[in-house]
Amino acid sequence: MTIPPGIADIHSAAARLSGLIVETPLIESPELNKRFGARILFKPETLQRTGSFKFRGAYNKLSSLSAEERARGIVAFSSGNHAQGVAAAAAMFGVKAIIAMPADAPAMKVGNVRKMGAEVITFDRVRGDRTAVVRSYVEKGMVLVPPYDDPAIIAGQGTIGLELMRQAKALGVSLDAVVVPCGGGGLSSGISIAVKDASPDTAVWAVEPEHFDDTRRSLIQGARVSNAPGQTSICDALLVAEPGAITFEINRKNLAGAIAVSDRAVAQAMRDAMACLKLVVEPGGCVGLAALSSGEIDLTGKCVAVVLSGGNVDFSTYAEIIAAS
Repeated sequence: MTIPPGIADIHSAAARLSGLIVETPLIESPELNKRFGARILFKPETLQRTGSFKFRGAYNKLSSLSAEERARGIVAFSSGNHAQGVAAAAAMFGVKAIIAMPADAPAMKVGNVRKMGAEVITFDRVRGDRTAVVRSYVEKGMVLVPPYDDPAIIAGQGTIGLELMRQAKALGVSLDAVVVPCGGGGLSSGISIAVKDASPDTAVWAVEPEHFDDTRRSLIQGARVSNAPGQTSICDALLVAEPGAITFEINRKNLAGAIAVSDRAVAQAMRDAMACLKLVVEPGGCVGLAALSSGEIDLTGKCVAVVLSGGNVDFSTYAEIIAAS
């Protein structure tokens, strides 16, 4: 059985990433604070290298590989943000990278991956099997860099939690809750380890798109369950079939719960992020802000941190969402 990462692994990841990543700040909006009756601190990983948190885990994973493994090249599958993180890390190490991406992935994400030197192969998100697409490359000796269910990936994402708790302490605040976007669970599990180590009483909430709430339902049932096929969402970065095995075991111990939000709520959150925070946030990156309006988190008089996990969204999609009312 794979041993899940601990706080020491996250500290080691932070040391590897030092000087290579942006220590994204905590920012707030008086207007949003007033609206929610709380102090809301946002951590914008939209400002991170490659435009999302994913570079953290990808670089940490490649750092953990031997020179012989890196020489064989790496292969990954991703809807876009992990792909960009892997492509950037591979370029820094001089490693050949092949990445399988859905044929309907945002053009910006596909274009960025190619610009960084990785080879892109496409597959059908609905009818295709992403693991089958990369299997032949793994059989040839290339190393798989998974998007979330890997100890080194989880530890890399957990460095956000270290930063967040250190920054909150510097502001002199105690966080009542931390709200995190959730797809396969790498981000929420990694952050939860760091948050719980620093402040056991701080609640950590995962947020998923409506109809892709596999973590929410898995937490309720006490075992991993899959999403029903045939659903869609604007949150392309968070559309997975089921939680990861490693991530779920961490999340079931650390999370207060998970919340599902509608596309409509996400679109409004994107508009709020632009209007109040002056930030471009992609749909999947904005689910945490959307969850604040759900009524499922006790906000009144509290101090809550929200991770905005990415800002890679096609211009046309973003313009359409922002212009809608």
